[in-house]
Amino acid sequence: MFTAKSIGYWIALDAPVATERIARLGYDYVVLDGQHGFIDQQGLLAGLMAIELAGCAGLVRVEANNPTPIGRALDAGARGVIIPLIDSASDAAAAVAAARFPPLGTRSYGPMRDPAGTRPKPADVNENVTVVAMIETPRALASVEEICAVPGLDGVYIGPSDLSLALGGAYPGDPAIADVFEQALERIRKAAAASGVAAGIHTPTGEVAARRLAEGFVFATISGDLSHLEQAAAAHLDRARR
Repeated sequence: MFTAKSIGYWIALDAPVATERIARLGYDYVVLDGQHGFIDQQGLLAGLMAIELAGCAGLVRVEANNPTPIGRALDAGARGVIIPLIDSASDAAAAVAAARFPPLGTRSYGPMRDPAGTRPKPADVNENVTVVAMIETPRALASVEEICAVPGLDGVYIGPSDLSLALGGAYPGDPAIADVFEQALERIRKAAAASGVAAGIHTPTGEVAARRLAEGFVFATISGDLSHLEQAAAAHLDRARR
């Protein structure tokens, strides 16, 4: 589903009306965060319906590499899933299998509202679902070439905060490891390109997203609703007090 220079947005709050308004802005995809966000299953369903109504592609970062949350996200209508804490090729293969019906995978058939339609053919769903593995741990970086080569994997996605910590940073974005961090990004990009999968990254601003896309990333997500809400409120408060 990712084309060159796809730009997305990140949602952590269970606020479907706000999610719909963001999805109407022109982003290529919107991600609902089921791992660190404040969204339960009903919230995922409402959020995905809002994104779809806005004519955008809805993805879900699931809470874990487990068939149950992966299947529930897809049953709710997600176009694809982002899987956290992938450490190895076998982890990535398990995620791919959980997202696809037999004979390509092990997903149980129960697509309550699949984007492909009511009671769609398993083959059609398998062809259109997107599976993305997060690269954010030391083990994942060490085996990124093998992860990218897993059949059926569509992309890899960098979680900069966890990757920074994995590389020895004292906190996310620690400048002390900036050079090592950039080297890791380059390795991930090259591994993805060599295997023909899309490389994506989370970014704090549109400016950083543009830079990462220019460097060769296929897709980039810009910040998120909770961060932007805080930033906008703080900026208005500062102006008013001055």
